[in-house]
Amino acid sequence: MINRVVWENLCHRPVRTALTVAAIALEACMILLLWGLADGLVEDSSRRKKGIGAHILIRPSASSSPLTSGTGGMSAHYVDLIEALPEVEVAAGSTFKMLNDLTTVTGIEWDKFERMAGRIRFPRGGPFEDPFDIVVDETYAAQKNLALGQTIQALNRDFRLVGITESGKLSRLFVSLATMQELMGWEGKLSQIYVRLKDPRRTGEMIQRLKEMLPEHPVYSMEEFISLFEAQTRGLTGEFMGVIVGIAVSVGFLVVLLSMYTAVVDRTREIGILKALGASPAYIINIFMREAMLMTLGGILVGIGLAYLGKGIIDNRFPLVAVLFLHSHLTWSTAIAVAASFLGALYPTVRAAGQDPIDALAYE
Repeated sequence: MINRVVWENLCHRPVRTALTVAAIALEACMILLLWGLADGLVEDSSRRKKGIGAHILIRPSASSSPLTSGTGGMSAHYVDLIEALPEVEVAAGSTFKMLNDLTTVTGIEWDKFERMAGRIRFPRGGPFEDPFDIVVDETYAAQKNLALGQTIQALNRDFRLVGITESGKLSRLFVSLATMQELMGWEGKLSQIYVRLKDPRRTGEMIQRLKEMLPEHPVYSMEEFISLFEAQTRGLTGEFMGVIVGIAVSVGFLVVLLSMYTAVVDRTREIGILKALGASPAYIINIFMREAMLMTLGGILVGIGLAYLGKGIIDNRFPLVAVLFLHSHLTWSTAIAVAASFLGALYPTVRAAGQDPIDALAYE
């Protein structure tokens, strides 16, 4: 009986119900997409760092944080010293710089990079040979609609696209290390050094040895560096996410509050009739809370559907923007939407339950 009353009340006011569901859906969709974007950014960056195949990373002395670049802050002669160690399979230095579109161009020695990361697959073209050749990954090429032979501007110079490589290998764009050092005025300088060991089990021992060799430079295992990078990145995005989630919760709270308050006012006489027939305050609360939760459930389902639709559009139209949905995202967005709706419905529901039946029947 009570479920039929709830359903008929919602259907009797379709515009109010639809607007409430839409507002809750927008709340859930906003939270999901922003969380997905934040975690997608972190996961994509971490995956590309893992793709280099190194066991140890050495950074400039000024780069105390994984989020600082320290570009051009290390002497290139360290690479030969490190590679001469019997435990080291290969050591490779690189430089990098952030471009205007927030992608990174990295200067590398291709032979060493391939020894470090393993055989690199080229769907089209091959590695650079001339000083002003450039290689990009598949994701970047798809986003920019690039074809071999095109001219790409980077580092204030024109480069010829000679290869499109698989994604997930350190960077989006690659140029010759010597060319980048010359263009940026970093001759003999590196941004970081990657070290691949013959025996990965000796990583801890080699980190201590490298710290003794280069006491002024931070030395990390790749697992440690990626963990620090993820923690600091999530820390920076956490404050932003907190603000956005707060706005979304406020919207959901106010919409449900207004919707349920309007429902209580519109149905004052109905409440009076129910109470005159013996309905308890708990019965009245049950009706209005079920209405609020049913609209919330509908809004959450629509919001999740919209979020996945948005993810599909972003994946197809903007490949550089990674969106990652986790089970925890769904759980938390659902919990937040339900909590906001419950709080929004609380005051109107309690007000309805506390109405005097005679006053309610006399209401016009």
